[in-house]
Order: sequence, then C-alpha cells, then structure tokens
Amino acid sequence: MTHNGIDNLTVLKKGTTQYPDSPDKARLESFANKYASRDYTIEFDCPEFTSLCPITGQPDFARISITYIPDLKCLESKSLKLYLFSFRNAGMFHEEITNRILDDLVAACEPRWAQVRGVMNSRGGISIGVTAEYSKPGFKR
Repeated sequence: MTHNGIDNLTVLKKGTTQYPDSPDKARLESFANKYASRDYTIEFDCPEFTSLCPITGQPDFARISITYIPDLKCLESKSLKLYLFSFRNAGMFHEEITNRILDDLVAACEPRWAQVRGVMNSRGGISIGVTAEYSKPGFKR
C-alpha cells in the first residue's frame, strides 16, 4: 500500500467494467481514511436497487441507503456500485439483503458505526422497510 492507500483498489483501476452476477462474486474494496482522527459521516444512496423474490423469482425494487462513520478505511464507491448491482440476480428476502449488505460493508471497511436502510417498493399493497445497524465495540455515537 502506498501513502495514499489506493494500491489495493483493483475494481476502480480496471479498464473495463465486469458486472458480478452474485454478491458472493462481488468485491467490496476500501482505501485508507486520511481523516481517521475525527468522526464524520459518509452516505451512499442507491435508488434503483433490484433483486429477485426468492419464492416467485419476480423482480423486487428498492432504495438502499448506507450511512457510516469510517475508522481507518473508507469504502470505494465503484466497488460498492458493482456489489449492489450483483443482487440483481439474487433471490433473497428483504431482511436478508439489508443485513447481508451491512455484514459485507463491515467486513470490507471496519467502520466505527454503520447503518443500512432498505426501503422496498410496494408489492401486493405493502412496502417493507428494513434497517440494520452496527457499532464497533466501545464506540458511542
């Protein structure tokens, strides 16, 4: 890793974009946080998230919002975009999707605090909102 912490970014440096076909094949990447001495918030908004119903195979549409306070690493946005895109062919319940995204984000960048909010579009007259949070042990928000 260089002083700027970007040598490990493989997704961003590729000349062509390869879209993973499942979250298991996607790679979330991170880079060094130059401002790790302070708390600040990073927010991502994905208003066009898609996945599949695990029972019917029908498409589900949602808005995924990610908010986190980084520690030593920040999440790289292109890898996040491709990671979220990889759910397009994944059959999962909304609760699993939201918690899976949080778990994978925490594994990738080890934030001080993180929240993932999934607001799924209405199907059958009901919409679903799922919020999952993580706090690093000892961190007080």
